[in-house]
Amino acid sequence: MAAGPSLDLVLTSTNGRSRSLREWLTTFHLVLVALDPYNSRSRWILATAGRILSDYDQADCRVAWLLGGDASDARRFLGKRATDILTFVDPELVAVRGFGLATLPAIVHIGMDGQVVNAVEGWDPPAWRRLTTELSRVVGWTQPLVPGPRDPGPFAGAPVPQR
Repeated sequence: MAAGPSLDLVLTSTNGRSRSLREWLTTFHLVLVALDPYNSRSRWILATAGRILSDYDQADCRVAWLLGGDASDARRFLGKRATDILTFVDPELVAVRGFGLATLPAIVHIGMDGQVVNAVEGWDPPAWRRLTTELSRVVGWTQPLVPGPRDPGPFAGAPVPQR
């Protein structure tokens, strides 16, 4: 179950810029899709999650990947997506665990106060739709189509690995 992380939790982007969660939230909500590059389930949702994050790119929220690996893992796993969308790297899974996630993939909406507004682990299309419906209401944005016609069928997330 996702939990409110410490505002001192450090998120590091692929370019090496590290800031606390408090600093990343100074202006906007934060929407993360957390993935494990070493698990095929994260690959199954990559196109869908990329589409959803891209839909919110101009909204009043900051969208980002949270990848359970280093910068080279991010570039290899995400390809061009690693530069198109802000990407945080988390090789030791400290941030993933800090958000209270037990399985990946996951989507997490963090409010400007640092609290987890909503989180969904695994690919549960109705739950992702509820999360995006509420996010769209909060930020005054058009809701993306969830699920889309080419999205995979529902599947449970894989346990966060012990590293």
